[in-house]
Amino acid sequence: MAQHNDNPADPFKKALAEATKVMADDPDLSVSYSVDPAGVSGDTMRLPQVSRRMTRDEVLLARGTADALALHRRYHDNATHARYVPQGDMARELYEAMETARCEAMGARDMPGTAKNIDAKIGHEAARRGYGQIREASEAPLSVAAGYLVRHLATGRDLPAEAANVMELWRPFMEQQASETFETLDDVLNDQAAFAKLARQVISDLGYGDQLGDDPDNMDDESEEDGQEDGQEEDQQPDSTGNDEDQSEEAQANPESSQDETMDPSQAQVTMDDLADQELGDEAEMPEGEAPMEPPAPAPVSEADPDYKVYSDTEDEEIGAEELADPQELERLRAYLDQQLEPLKGAVSRLANKLQRRLQAQQNRSWEFDKEEGVLDAGRLARVVANPTTPLSFKVEKDMEFRDTVVTLLLDNSGSMRGRPISIAAICADVLARTLERCSVKVEILGFTTRAWKGGQAREKWLNEGREQQPGRLNDLRHIIYKHADAPWRRTRDNLGLMMKEGLLKENIDGEALEWAHRRMAARSEARKILMVISDGAPVDDSTLSVNPANYLEKHLRDVIAMVEKKRQVELLAIGIGHDVTRYYDRAVTITDVEQLAGAMTEQLASLFDSDPRARARVMGIKRAS
Repeated sequence: MAQHNDNPADPFKKALAEATKVMADDPDLSVSYSVDPAGVSGDTMRLPQVSRRMTRDEVLLARGTADALALHRRYHDNATHARYVPQGDMARELYEAMETARCEAMGARDMPGTAKNIDAKIGHEAARRGYGQIREASEAPLSVAAGYLVRHLATGRDLPAEAANVMELWRPFMEQQASETFETLDDVLNDQAAFAKLARQVISDLGYGDQLGDDPDNMDDESEEDGQEDGQEEDQQPDSTGNDEDQSEEAQANPESSQDETMDPSQAQVTMDDLADQELGDEAEMPEGEAPMEPPAPAPVSEADPDYKVYSDTEDEEIGAEELADPQELERLRAYLDQQLEPLKGAVSRLANKLQRRLQAQQNRSWEFDKEEGVLDAGRLARVVANPTTPLSFKVEKDMEFRDTVVTLLLDNSGSMRGRPISIAAICADVLARTLERCSVKVEILGFTTRAWKGGQAREKWLNEGREQQPGRLNDLRHIIYKHADAPWRRTRDNLGLMMKEGLLKENIDGEALEWAHRRMAARSEARKILMVISDGAPVDDSTLSVNPANYLEKHLRDVIAMVEKKRQVELLAIGIGHDVTRYYDRAVTITDVEQLAGAMTEQLASLFDSDPRARARVMGIKRAS
């Protein structure tokens, strides 16, 4: 009774896994499919999950991710990479991005079919990260733009629109600073060591030369000079060095030549594309009783609830705060926000300092006790006084494991938050972003509301098209990005003033907003992801609820919460302002006075980083602030 054979996606998954092993030239590679972020750990490769529906987007993403990871495994040498890797964070990000682009460009040259697949992956990731909405180079990651430019120059292919936007924002600067270096790109693409030297030169050209560290080639030269001074023959030393370099270059070339001898690259691509396309388009090979895959079934609006409907999403928008007001207005609104909350700044600052101390203490140190050597443990001297035969006790300082973390604050921007609640939510989000940034924790700030009261364009369309029974969500969404996780706080400070703008706050459809925020977080690479929702009650949209069951939006919210908690990719918690949200969220706090919000937010976040699980449980359990 092997039920897994009934899944129509299984043949495609198997074909993709086998083709990936061939492309990576690694028959021992284990390929799995997971909702966890894609990547390679040892001999195991994780690819994005492919559901029974096998939508076109799922298939293209899986194939593109498989190609990218397989090519990196095939053309990348860890020893060479480690030899030239820079020391500074920004320089390392640039170096890694350019090396990834080199491997993908190598694959595009040898196996042209991979380029199309990887384009789909790049486009998907760029869209998920909102690259298409970025308008200033300072808001776009330079390392990502550099990788895109290397791939574009090496392959001559146009990038997907969202990715091209990021590249074009930085391209004038990169070409002005490093145009001469990029001219030799084609000559070194096949040689990882030579490409690494080019990448280091590009990093220096872009102004990050101080992060490169020592040049490993110069260090070799110094070692050779030392050997000559110790009495080695001068006429043999250059030959030895030359041989070593030749052997190093051959070592980089031989793995590729040996791979070419054992496998025709085109064979791998035929295996990948032909088998995958066969699974997509050949209805005759589908198990009996399953729906045909051509044309593919439309993806459900909500992953959490396939039955959730949206009448029209053509007017929905995901928009940056800076696009809803000009810079002068944002500056004025921010000044108004600061003025409104002047009396609270002292209390909020004290809470922020408390949070920062707790996070930094856990990042920096902890102690192991009852050691035989180390620092004398004064707290245990009483035992020696009571019993002189008791040996002295020592303690040793150790580093704490503090995982790479991102925090998303999802703020309810509905009309019921108008006034003091939204002001306090804005200033607390601002202070938390500033505080967590000091502790190397990235913060994203999002807001959700609707574009209109009582339905907007979606309702107008519904009225004109005959008033379908139970049409589903019947309003136009507005999802606002106040601060991208990768954007520095100082560049987005004024954006939070937008919450003071008259007419912004309307209705709230919490389920879709939560699912949107979860998708954005799931696409990030951080090891730990925390999502905090700040709302003042149940989802309410008069237009939707007037023509659907009364619990339509509430049910969807519960379904989304259940999905988020089941996937366990994101740690979810909530703060309710004046209304009990503990009936929706397992980990929640309800406050009765909006002035308690600052304390509740900082205490909730601090507790998540507490190493004592009992202390975490005390704060993260279902409770209400008095």
